[in-house]
Amino acid sequence: MSAFNRLALFDCDGTLVDSQHAIIAAMAAGFASQGLTPPTDEAVRRQVGLSLEVAVLGLLPEGVGAGAVAGIVAAYKDAFFENRANGIAQEPLYPGLVAALDALETAGFLLGIATGKSHRGLVATLNHHGLGGRFITLQTADRAQGKPSPDMALKAMAEAGADPTTTVVIGDTSYDMQMARNAGAAALGVAWGYHAPQSLLAAGAARVCHDYAEVPAAVAALVAA
Repeated sequence: MSAFNRLALFDCDGTLVDSQHAIIAAMAAGFASQGLTPPTDEAVRRQVGLSLEVAVLGLLPEGVGAGAVAGIVAAYKDAFFENRANGIAQEPLYPGLVAALDALETAGFLLGIATGKSHRGLVATLNHHGLGGRFITLQTADRAQGKPSPDMALKAMAEAGADPTTTVVIGDTSYDMQMARNAGAAALGVAWGYHAPQSLLAAGAARVCHDYAEVPAAVAALVAA
């Protein structure tokens, strides 16, 4: 048996919670603050998972300088905070999540998160759903290099006493799969998020789950493989 702990490292947006509407609304406010036409919903969904600054840069229309990024980011954060305070920023849990977390913990896995959210935003989301004490390591893009860098995954493993051979990254985007691969960990895709299953497989997912009921056994199988 490995001397390392087993770690199930989850993405947040599009994996734990369906935050697309809150993100799209805040991004529209950010672009409007600079007099820019908001990007399409699909374009925003494609950037979910990256750090906010990188996502905004990837959404800028041609001819708009990178100097606009800071203003968009600031307005995005203000809009998201205001919408959350007013009950507008809805981030519902995906069905079956809590049961899957219970099953993983019963099987001896530690739970962690690696997300493009800010630490403040992640804590607010977890606390809203009563999940604040479930995860032993919280890695956010404002405290580490963003995906697809392995930085968050490596930091999570160090905090959890895990190893790449005992860690599975669970996420809905190709950036999650690439982060896992870059860190030497196993990658498990989920089909209910923002990137298509074929994109997840192409980015390194060992398999793609279509329901949270599939996740605990799939995670265990990847560590045992």
